[in-house]
Amino acid sequence: MDFKFTKMHGLGNDFVVIDTISQNVQLSTDNIRRIADRKIGIGCDQLLLVEKSNQKNIDFNYRIFNADGGEVEQCGNGARCFALFVKDKGLINKDIIRVSTNSGLIELKINDLNQVTVNMGVPELEPNKIPFQAKTRMSSYNLDVDGKEITLSAVSIGNPHAVILVENIGQAEVNTLGPRLENDYRFPNRTNVGFMQILSRNSIKLRVYERGAGETRACGTGACAAVVAGRILQLLDDTVEVELTGGKLKIHWPEENQNLLMTGPATTVYEGYLSL
Repeated sequence: MDFKFTKMHGLGNDFVVIDTISQNVQLSTDNIRRIADRKIGIGCDQLLLVEKSNQKNIDFNYRIFNADGGEVEQCGNGARCFALFVKDKGLINKDIIRVSTNSGLIELKINDLNQVTVNMGVPELEPNKIPFQAKTRMSSYNLDVDGKEITLSAVSIGNPHAVILVENIGQAEVNTLGPRLENDYRFPNRTNVGFMQILSRNSIKLRVYERGAGETRACGTGACAAVVAGRILQLLDDTVEVELTGGKLKIHWPEENQNLLMTGPATTVYEGYLSL
């Protein structure tokens, strides 16, 4: 099986993007793992598939697979790359694009200078819908993790997130606490784990240990989840600049039960052919 692919990134969160509309591509879990492997494949945090949509008023289906081969619900940095990809490839000729994901419909708007605004929809805070095991919804939860009390907020941006406040992200236990919480039984679908340092009411720093991928240079849904957590805790204003290892995103969330908007860049790195 031979097919074209495009390597892209959003603030260093990198993707292999494959058009399955103009070419026939069928990938197994093992195929995806091999493609994502940085030593024997192309290398990426996630693999993105562009599929035709048969639904009225929806332009494409958007599917996301982590480096471990597991399919996930949402990826914000990937969504920005998705928008730029379909426009650059001539698959669509408009700047506002509606796509279906495993977590629902999102809307992508291509701005100037390869900046894309993604309408991520309404964040979910009810534990049973994140999903997260808790008796009732709270702004933060105290968990016993291996005998240590951890305070976190739980949010879904189409995919589950745990957000932890830290004084200094440089000293955060990203690579130890991250995988431990990713697989904690209280998150039945596993979770992404964000470590947030608040600089001011409209500026934060963030590191994210992504479910199925490990720590990445940027996580769009993680940035959204962090701002939601900060807003619920009354620590942040409605528009926040999120500084990640790979760069900055702007997140706007007016208030609960309203849509959240994420704006940031998308970049094409190179194109190629792959034979499996």
